[in-house]
Amino acid sequence: MKKAHEEEFVDFVHGASPRLLTSAWMLCGDPHVAEELVQETLARVYVNWRRTRGDNPTAYARRVLVNLNTDRWRKGRREVLTSEVPEHRTSHLPGPGDRVDLGLDLIRALDTLARRERECVVLRHYLDVSEKDAAATLGVSVGTVKSSTSRGLAALRAVLNEGEPTHV
Repeated sequence: MKKAHEEEFVDFVHGASPRLLTSAWMLCGDPHVAEELVQETLARVYVNWRRTRGDNPTAYARRVLVNLNTDRWRKGRREVLTSEVPEHRTSHLPGPGDRVDLGLDLIRALDTLARRERECVVLRHYLDVSEKDAAATLGVSVGTVKSSTSRGLAALRAVLNEGEPTHV
């Protein structure tokens, strides 16, 4: 890679990394996994930098990040037969008297959403991506983005408004 292109890439990394890291954390819910996703994303963007730098490298990086998260989710999703019923997934959510960080409230609430709903909500409302761009990023129709976002927001409202009013 040419020196000028390397400098452009370094500038891109410095500018895009914080937002990519927060996005990854919101998508996967685990800060350590989020760091790994961002590192892998930036490595893949670097390999394709010559092709993507002139276009929209941020959109390309966002798509790579979402795809990597989807791949991670698919690989970790194995059906295990047990004789016991697992605990309900929302049992780790904070109760009315619990004191937690604002960001953790949101991450825990996002964790209750289905994968597609979570991706749509993060893309549309955290990253402020248009419905059309979110559909392109996820490889789905605009209607799927609209319905998944709507269901996700309704589920978030329900989770965040359980019990006494919270600070979120």
